[in-house]
Amino acid sequence: MDKKPSGFKARWKARYHHASIQLILSIAFTAVAVIGMLFLGMALLLRFSSSANEMAAESSQRVLAQVNWNLDSYLRNMMRVSDTVYYRVIKSADLEQSDTAQELHDALKLLYAKDRDVLVSLAVFDGNGELISATPLTELKNSVTPSREGWFTAAMERIENLHFSTPHVQHLFDDPDARYHWVVSLSRHVELTRGGVIQSGVLLVDMNFSGIEQICKDVSFFDGQGYLYLIDGNGEIIYHPRQQLLYAGLKKEEAGRLACLGDGTYVEDTVIYSVQRVPNSPWRVVGVSYIDETVNESFWQMVRIAVATAALIFAAALAVGWVLSRLLSRPLQQLENAMEQFEQDADHFAFQSVRGTREVQNLSDSFGHMVGRIQRLMNTVREEEIILRKTELKALQAQINPHFLYNTLDSIAWMCERGKNADAVQMVHALARLFRISISRGHELIPIEKELQHAEAYLQIQKYRYKNQFTYHFTVDEDCVHCLCNKITLQPIIENAIVHGLDLMVDDGHIEITVRPDGDDILLIVSDDGIGMAPEQVAALLQNEPSDRTGIGIKNVNDRLRIYFGPGYGLSIDSVPDEGTTVTIRMPQVPADREGDYDKTR
Repeated sequence: MDKKPSGFKARWKARYHHASIQLILSIAFTAVAVIGMLFLGMALLLRFSSSANEMAAESSQRVLAQVNWNLDSYLRNMMRVSDTVYYRVIKSADLEQSDTAQELHDALKLLYAKDRDVLVSLAVFDGNGELISATPLTELKNSVTPSREGWFTAAMERIENLHFSTPHVQHLFDDPDARYHWVVSLSRHVELTRGGVIQSGVLLVDMNFSGIEQICKDVSFFDGQGYLYLIDGNGEIIYHPRQQLLYAGLKKEEAGRLACLGDGTYVEDTVIYSVQRVPNSPWRVVGVSYIDETVNESFWQMVRIAVATAALIFAAALAVGWVLSRLLSRPLQQLENAMEQFEQDADHFAFQSVRGTREVQNLSDSFGHMVGRIQRLMNTVREEEIILRKTELKALQAQINPHFLYNTLDSIAWMCERGKNADAVQMVHALARLFRISISRGHELIPIEKELQHAEAYLQIQKYRYKNQFTYHFTVDEDCVHCLCNKITLQPIIENAIVHGLDLMVDDGHIEITVRPDGDDILLIVSDDGIGMAPEQVAALLQNEPSDRTGIGIKNVNDRLRIYFGPGYGLSIDSVPDEGTTVTIRMPQVPADREGDYDKTR
């Protein structure tokens, strides 16, 4: 039982190893074609969905039109009541007559009895807010001042128009039943006759809010998935099916923005807004539906079947694509990883052949041969580079100025001839220290302390030669003296300061040598107060060797530092004509026990 699967697995591997990338890509393109068909189906589906949304928008407009008609009928009935009270009763009555007040009250009672299902109260006030007549409730609350109410002031300001308020609890009259009525107030300015004098007044009709609520709530809106609400011209919500959520801050509506829009349908992201103005009022009906909810159930049934079929095809295509991409990309990924490893550590890299299709195997073999050749070339180049660096360093170190030795020996002989034996002895000792440290048993790196001794020996010799035309001073951080540096680093800098900076001066000069740490580096700074240099002279010092080959040179020192420590180290020169020159040498802090990490002459 175990041999058959292993045999099948072996045959499959053999076929895969001999398959071409072209064949694999052909299969992959087939999968892509299947996916393309699915996307085409989705495009058609989206088109159908768009058409369904257009039909939903039209349906929304029809629903809103029906609600508008119902609200218009309701409001017209309330305005009819208001007109009846005003034109048939109030305009023809003189409030100074005793029986008129009773007639007004009886008329109000009659009208209220006729429409008591939609009315809560009827009331007439004079221009000062004093109650003239009311029904069915007749006693004002002591805490109420009608003249300060919004409906009262609005009516007095808008003489020719009716004013509709937002829904509120009736709070003007004392109710013996202690009931709370939600009402919408319809107020208007009226002309009252009192003793033949026409005065201003306000007629108040409190409509039962439940009537408006019933008109809006009973609407079948997108199979119960959408909803509508009612707003006034300022964006204040008059009716909303989810009023409690609005009060709790759990839901928000764009009522203020929608109140500024004209009648029509607006699609925003996944929401369809339908807006229509209620005739003869500042109110607007807003229908809200969600695009995902506007498609009917039969369409979604079809969609579910199509999506299920497409999902199966898509899953199969993905599975095939995943397997093929894995078979194709895995060996390529192995090759990529091998290349990254080779890039990071070419010296110790050992390439393992990658198995795959015929093309991948050929690529793997070619890469293996390339790795072998590159490693051999790297070893050859490294060996040649070491030999070249040793030769270059030794050549650089050998460029000690012979004229300096000749002139120093001549100076010693001259001192001896003139009996200045003590000076001659000191000069010989200084020359001995100079050459002892220069040789340094073949080491390129020496302690900074030794390099400072070498520099001081050179300065002592030059002071004898230049008959004390300059002074010098060392400022050294003791933490730096045991670190290593390239030998004969300070001497060429000091020589350049004496020959090109101080020798041409009329007055005595001064050289300041400073050694201090700078983070993980060490700075060796040589400053003089000589004649200085122009910027082009500074640039030439680091680019060209001295034309007369009279010394190691500034460029020699900079090259040696860069060979040993890298391009981030070396010399920087800051010089101002007639003021002086400062040369800064930057090198890393090299402890004495790490000399072997940098000494390339071994």
